[in-house]
Amino acid sequence: FFFSCSNIHQHLFVLVIRQMLCSNWTDFVLVWEESLKETTSINSAHRKWREAFLDRLKHAGLQQEKQKKKVSFILLSAPWSVMCFYAEEISLRAPLQIINSSNINWSEKILKKVSFPNLMAQDVPNPPPEYYSCQFRASKLQRFLGSDNKETFFTTTQRHRVLYEILARTPYGSMRKGEVGIDRLLNEQVFSAAYPLHEGGFRTQNPPVSPESLSLRQILYQYWAKWSCWNKYQPLDHIREYFGEKIALYFAWLGFYTGWLLPASVVGTVVFLFGFWLMATDVPASTCLSDYPPVCPPVCLSTCLTVCPPVCLQVGLLFDNGGTVFFSVFMSFWAVTFLEYWKRTGSTLAHRWNCSDFEDIEERPRPEFTAMAPMTMRNPVTGAEEPYFPEKTRLHRMLSGCTVIITMIVVVLMFLISIILYRSILRIIMQKSGNSFVSGFAGRIASISGSVLNLIVILMLSRVYIMLAHILTRWEMHRTQSKYEDMFILKVFVFQIINFYSSPVYIAFFKGRFIGYPGNYHKLFGIRNEDCGAGGCLIELAQEMLVIMVGKQLINNIKEFVSPKLTTWWKNRKLSPRPKEGGEKEEEEEEMQRKEQVPPWEKDYQLLVCEGLFSEYLEMVLQFGFITIFVAACPLAPLFALVNNWVEIRLDAQKFVTEYRRPVVERAQDIGVWLTILQFITHAAVLSNAFLISFTSSFLPRLYYRYTKDNTLTGFINFTLATSPSNFNQQHNHTSCRYRSLRDEQGEYLPEYYHLLAIRLSFVIVFEHVVFSIGRLIDVMVPDIPEEVEVKMKREHYMAKMALAENQVPTQGGSKVMEERTGDRGAFLSALTHPKNRTVLRRRSSKT
Repeated sequence: FFFSCSNIHQHLFVLVIRQMLCSNWTDFVLVWEESLKETTSINSAHRKWREAFLDRLKHAGLQQEKQKKKVSFILLSAPWSVMCFYAEEISLRAPLQIINSSNINWSEKILKKVSFPNLMAQDVPNPPPEYYSCQFRASKLQRFLGSDNKETFFTTTQRHRVLYEILARTPYGSMRKGEVGIDRLLNEQVFSAAYPLHEGGFRTQNPPVSPESLSLRQILYQYWAKWSCWNKYQPLDHIREYFGEKIALYFAWLGFYTGWLLPASVVGTVVFLFGFWLMATDVPASTCLSDYPPVCPPVCLSTCLTVCPPVCLQVGLLFDNGGTVFFSVFMSFWAVTFLEYWKRTGSTLAHRWNCSDFEDIEERPRPEFTAMAPMTMRNPVTGAEEPYFPEKTRLHRMLSGCTVIITMIVVVLMFLISIILYRSILRIIMQKSGNSFVSGFAGRIASISGSVLNLIVILMLSRVYIMLAHILTRWEMHRTQSKYEDMFILKVFVFQIINFYSSPVYIAFFKGRFIGYPGNYHKLFGIRNEDCGAGGCLIELAQEMLVIMVGKQLINNIKEFVSPKLTTWWKNRKLSPRPKEGGEKEEEEEEMQRKEQVPPWEKDYQLLVCEGLFSEYLEMVLQFGFITIFVAACPLAPLFALVNNWVEIRLDAQKFVTEYRRPVVERAQDIGVWLTILQFITHAAVLSNAFLISFTSSFLPRLYYRYTKDNTLTGFINFTLATSPSNFNQQHNHTSCRYRSLRDEQGEYLPEYYHLLAIRLSFVIVFEHVVFSIGRLIDVMVPDIPEEVEVKMKREHYMAKMALAENQVPTQGGSKVMEERTGDRGAFLSALTHPKNRTVLRRRSSKT
């Protein structure tokens, strides 16, 4: 019977089975544990709050069932009348008509056109249908699809949203003291947990059953979370139906970003291999400098300049060559095009998932804001009375929060200066150690150890600041959840961009710029300023990038893989009863029986709490900044990012499906303020690459020397080295030495320095104007919303208008409505021609 049904009947059948799996219609679970370590006063206060909260939930109409063992569980469910009331209150959307359209992404279309087999495609069972929908109205119930079955009309995710809305706005004490909502109770440890239930287990049965009979959680595990699915498309519609639009949009963006990294990593790898070819053929890199005077003391370049061939210069060509210039231009256009096409994909998904107008029309005030706002004000759009917080007070609080942000930024800069001094002091100590090996690699050892120390400081400061940002954003009292998250994200991003990028920016644009010259060296706290090595600053910038970016990714992946398993193991061990004395077989059998008898709410309580998507987005956005802002220093950065993201998708999928409690569904229209941050990073990347090529790379000096001095670049290294001033030579036994600069023997800049400065500034202006102009052209040529999506949006607005009209009933194809409207129009026009009605119509129009 199941296989002979149509798609809609199959979907309804799956909904019925899914509801049956949800532990006897339980929508939400509240948990608490009685702690013996707490004092009697704390226990009594918590008990009083808990009883008051549960009593208010009963008055709100929620059904409760208590399961008390070692840990107390309250199983909550909402009856039909409560669901209908809150469905209108929070603007839930109900289906009007099924859309029969196939969803094909861009890579499928390309592979289909070139007739290439698509290895990423997979047939995922029970695909959720796509609907035209509108906001639910109980008075128009019969006009929605599936309204004849009250048990399956509201999906499990919609029921979870309603239950969380009630829990979040229910008070348990004084409203003035902010004693409102389940979140406050969780923070006060009155309740141990509050969560919706998963739909059964995630493992498939043995022997295997047909794919169509799997639950949605089992489908996600089988076709998404397994490591064997690393090269398959993500089932985004299934993810959205189980976890909601916000989580689904994150995985859609992450998959889209990972797919676009593939061409960038291929081009970057080719450019990197091109650097190996240059190492063997480049004339300046193989020039012998043993006949020139020695390097000026203290050693400012590297001892490799006094040997033949200079290995440091050859290694520098891996990151500093004409190919990296091309790659910088390529990545600038790549970033602009990537964002434009993501806007199209995001708008398509937003319409497909019925959340195109969520932030403008549907989004409600935060439950915490609703309960704690000191006054109400009429909404100018809807006309309804809504909670209000004075903007002047919020502005004062935001300005106070800015002082905390500035203080933390000053702390970051202090640590940066400390690490710079650490590198300089360590290098001097190692050079004076007397060990030839240690003194020979003093600069490299100091640089690598400084990078590792910088990474440790970054991770420590991040944890402290994120806690402060949560407190500040909650204190500012933002009205909607989207605004709250946007302001929190902006606070953290401003700090993190300084925290993560300050050291690379220093190496790229400041290191080696203010060293002075022999006899007039500049110093910081009595220590001579750092200089770049013989291969240039791009080598050190690439090293710093790899240590911070790859090191952070490795630490996060290990943490995401190991930490949940250890936490789950410890929690299971803590909650499970101690084994009795006896044989190992008896203990294993008892353990198996115990696991089989554990109810689903207890199984879910043993899982980890989902901490949201902020850390996931932040990790990817910082990675995006590294591969675009500093890509001129390391062409392999997109390749490392691609490999990391392949692992990241499966790790995140496994966490959400197998290791996390089911999060409360949140709707979202797009990825929020993260898109604005990505656009800011893209613009910063264009400017950064322009300055990197102009002032840090040797690309322009080589071109200048090639066209003004020697086409073969034979004397290029000698051209870049200046001779020490005479007063310095007199202090060192009348011995001259060389240092990197375009100066004469008196320490004054040569005319070539000013010529190169003009060329460099001109290159920056031309580069950024060309890239921004082409980026703007791409923005104009690529519309944010595809044409077919605009047609669907207009169709949906029409369907919603017909559904909520008083005398019209939409049908499957809309043809009946059009016939009724056409017939009414014809009757109306015929009535207009009647002689008795003409004067009446004139009289009414004149009054109007």
